[in-house]
Amino acid sequence: MVWSGSWVAERLGVELVGDGELRELLGLALRRNPKRAHLLVSNVLGKHVPQRPSVVYGAGFELGRRVGELLGEEGARNAVVLGYAETATGLGHAVADGLGPAPYLHSTRRPVEGVARAGGFEESHSHATSHLLLPEDPDLLTGDAGATLVLVDDEFSTGNTVLNTIRALHERYPRKHYVIVALVDMRTPDDRGRLAEFAEEIGARIDLVARNSGTVRLPEGVLEKGQKLVAEYEAAQRAAQAPAGLPGGEARATQAPAGRPGGEAQARGDVPPAVPHTRIDLQWPAGLPDGGRHGFTPAHRALLETALPDMADRIAAAVGEHARRVLVLGFEELMYAPLRLGTALEERIDAEVRYSTTTRSPVLAVDDPGYAIRTRLVFPAHDDPADGPGDRYAYNVAGGGFDAVVLVVDSTADTPALHGPGGLVGQLAPHTAHVLLAVVPSYVPSGAVPAGPPPAHTPHRQEEASMLPEPLRGPAFSSYAPDEVGWLLQDLSDTELEAPTEEREEAIQSGGAHYAESLPVEYQPSDAYQDLFKAALDLSAARIARAVGTVTETVLAERGPRPVLVSLARAGTPVGVLMRRWAQLRHGIDLPHYAVSIVRGRGIDANALRWLAAHHDPADVVFVDGWTGKGAITRELAAAVAEFEEADGIDGFNPEIAVLADPGGCVRTYGTREDFLIPSACLNSTVSGLISRTVLRSDLVGPDDFHGAKFYRELAGSDVSGHFLDTVTDRFGEVADAVDAEVKELLTADRAPTWEGWAAVERISEEHGIHDVNLVKPGVGETTRVLLRRVPWKILAKRGAGADLEHIRLLAQQRGVPVEEVDELPYTCVGLIHPKYTRGATGADGRAVETK
Repeated sequence: MVWSGSWVAERLGVELVGDGELRELLGLALRRNPKRAHLLVSNVLGKHVPQRPSVVYGAGFELGRRVGELLGEEGARNAVVLGYAETATGLGHAVADGLGPAPYLHSTRRPVEGVARAGGFEESHSHATSHLLLPEDPDLLTGDAGATLVLVDDEFSTGNTVLNTIRALHERYPRKHYVIVALVDMRTPDDRGRLAEFAEEIGARIDLVARNSGTVRLPEGVLEKGQKLVAEYEAAQRAAQAPAGLPGGEARATQAPAGRPGGEAQARGDVPPAVPHTRIDLQWPAGLPDGGRHGFTPAHRALLETALPDMADRIAAAVGEHARRVLVLGFEELMYAPLRLGTALEERIDAEVRYSTTTRSPVLAVDDPGYAIRTRLVFPAHDDPADGPGDRYAYNVAGGGFDAVVLVVDSTADTPALHGPGGLVGQLAPHTAHVLLAVVPSYVPSGAVPAGPPPAHTPHRQEEASMLPEPLRGPAFSSYAPDEVGWLLQDLSDTELEAPTEEREEAIQSGGAHYAESLPVEYQPSDAYQDLFKAALDLSAARIARAVGTVTETVLAERGPRPVLVSLARAGTPVGVLMRRWAQLRHGIDLPHYAVSIVRGRGIDANALRWLAAHHDPADVVFVDGWTGKGAITRELAAAVAEFEEADGIDGFNPEIAVLADPGGCVRTYGTREDFLIPSACLNSTVSGLISRTVLRSDLVGPDDFHGAKFYRELAGSDVSGHFLDTVTDRFGEVADAVDAEVKELLTADRAPTWEGWAAVERISEEHGIHDVNLVKPGVGETTRVLLRRVPWKILAKRGAGADLEHIRLLAQQRGVPVEEVDELPYTCVGLIHPKYTRGATGADGRAVETK
């Protein structure tokens, strides 16, 4: 087998001397660096060479175990581990795990405003030299002077970096014992003596634990010779990539012949902004740091270990069962989180899983078996780094034969530059069948200001989010699949909340109770009505699919590239699930989707908004509902969001609602403005994941609770939620062309709300002597609700309306409610609630109110 360092060794006379495993562990490459020509390329670090995650993690964990043996049980309990950015952040974390686990901190090159520096040092030979130490807990490094500090780097060569670190820290936080850990100890005899002298100078014990040892012998003039070789190959690379007749330039390249400059993708304008990829919602636990930049405690590790299986299951589901070779690709300093996701994924899928990360270091790529860096992808920086913008690199990914690449970044790095022309997502696309993106929330310590997006992660939001529970998901709560929707609700399934319809209506209209304080008895449809629902679904599925596609494409065009769907429970939830499916099937994008409660007269669930602000950029949130009637919920949401922003100081939420149907002319983002039968309005919980309407009652919902709802598990035999979704989803393909044409027109059309529906409702209210617009429910959906849940007085039906009213006529017949056909009705039908209980007072605020 050819050693991956032979190409450099032959051309520069570099020798790698050491124990028997050293050549298996290390290869050689050349880098563009004025201080050191060669690069030792580790095969077990997970930086430049894709390796099995278990091998990478196991190498660090075993080193940590050896440190524990050196320190003894008591010494290991008091140890703190410090890793070096960027290459050893994951290695150091694995050492900390093997040691105890022990508290962990790694240096960083990303400044974070508001976090006090606990120290800093220089790495003399590195491409990016300045390191910062930014622990959230200042006692992490100041602690007991008897505690051992364990310093971890991938290689220990001259020892300058470690000496700079120890000197800087020892002056501020002196201690008696330091342990240096590295995969390889490459010091010369002179360097070994210098470390011993330094230990004597500061009066501390310094031990070294390394997996392998050896040295690199460099001939005279190797730096100049190496720089010349790099310049020649880079010039040849540029010339090979330039279009005919033009000077050498940067463009997408194919694999180079053996011994020639390595294959490189470095497009700057030929990649479209919207690159198909699948976004995976990891459901990263609130309050769990993304890594050790600000410290990572044993308690954090316990939380991560609990969450890893579920997160890996979500990745496995997105990868699919047909992939045979999968790469988990981390991002610069973010090495540990993707590494652990990779180890968990290895245990769950049959495919070969590999792991590596992107880097700042420019290294020459040469496609030769005797060279460690065969190919490279080049792309612009996509976070807010300490030393400004510039190129970033992913090595040995192109040509790796990966069926899927799972790219894991923190939210600070999930920027337009990641997705735009020449960005990493676009650079990966030609080299794999499937690009998947998983975003870990960037952890922001208390008192800090995030370096980049999303602005949602401010300290008080992080603190509040850590107190709120994670979203409820199926099958424990609702019959929807767990990735379809997360319910920001509390489970009240064991609470008796149902009351007879007439009793509820009288209590509501007399002011004795709020509509959200109880639930109607779930309507159990007859066989005839069930048959009617199925027939209506078959008849309208294509029309619904077209509306789903239209509203989703409009949202992606105007609120993309990464909208967070937040449906208003419960009518909006099936629509949100369908929108998510459209984005996934048409564009390969996994959109996060949550359901929240809004209560007419009392606003939206503020705790749900706080949770969303802590986990996502509020500007990315798109509220979703099923349809509009007279626009009351549209107005309610706008007022509630404004009140929330003023009270909490959290801004950025756009209160505009995206709906499937907007017959009332109340919104500007819609699938259609026709008033037609949406079958999900025909039933209650059995078409909405078996979830009840939302509940807001002071004895059940405290100030720190989400609003409540019930999961009707006992109705599973009648559940058609999945049937409804699948029937509509099956029609996506046949309406795609029509959707594209319609959206093209809509994006340039005047879609300003007309509020035509509100004017019609006011007129109807007066004409029929109701004098309360809240008892007038316009549209097919709202009329259906009146017949299912309220005390209906009569139904106004547009003369000539056909199949859209069959279920209305059947329900009206069952409840003995007259149906009057009228002309000039802007809706297909309007339901009028019986005004017999309106004697004087209505609701507590002077009007009847209800939950959405």
